[in-house]
Amino acid sequence: MWLTTLFATIVSITQRRPSLVDTVRRGLLDDLVLGTLSPGDKLPNEDRIGERFGVSRATVREAVLGLLEAGYLTRRHGSGTYVSKAPRSRHPLESTVDYTAMIRAAGHTPALTILSEATRPATPEEFEHLLAETVIEQERLRLADDRPIIYSRDRFLTTDPAHLIRRASAHLIPTLADTPLAEHLQIEPGTPLLKLDQIAYDAPGRAVLLSVEWHVADAFELIVNRRAQAGD
Repeated sequence: MWLTTLFATIVSITQRRPSLVDTVRRGLLDDLVLGTLSPGDKLPNEDRIGERFGVSRATVREAVLGLLEAGYLTRRHGSGTYVSKAPRSRHPLESTVDYTAMIRAAGHTPALTILSEATRPATPEEFEHLLAETVIEQERLRLADDRPIIYSRDRFLTTDPAHLIRRASAHLIPTLADTPLAEHLQIEPGTPLLKLDQIAYDAPGRAVLLSVEWHVADAFELIVNRRAQAGD
């Protein structure tokens, strides 16, 4: 993505009621995000966690297993379960997002690689939005500690549209990595990805950039905060 900021308008989101396991897992993740539990801390035993959430030990065990598999917790033989790392950063989509700052705040070193750049004739869709016969197309790869986490394909009219951008609208689409995406992001084909299809606008409301991003699902958690409308 060319943008260092993003204002997302969510078109549709399918939500499911969280299970008890999800509730426990989310509560423990919140402890890690908020610093209640830090890397190196020992996790409370199953009985204490079960009392806290009002669930059985089997439910706690399943929730903890998911965090172990994700690498957030580790077991030490004869000692217990410990926090191994903080979870991925959480970022609300009703506010601006700076990916470089986002990666750095998560404790990683950000990097950006431009894979290709070319000027070409605009497609009918690009002409409809950008009102230009030709566009600049750029492929970019964002990395965190040398790990590819975001691949983007951007189309714009000027070599530096970032200073023009005042707002953007994005569709969020869960998808799976095909072979080319898997190669770019160094993941297995079929790995879950979050696709962001975006249009960015300048102050007068003209579209200045079209962008499609593919985020590795376990790199960052993008949170949708919904506000009630007047009269609701």
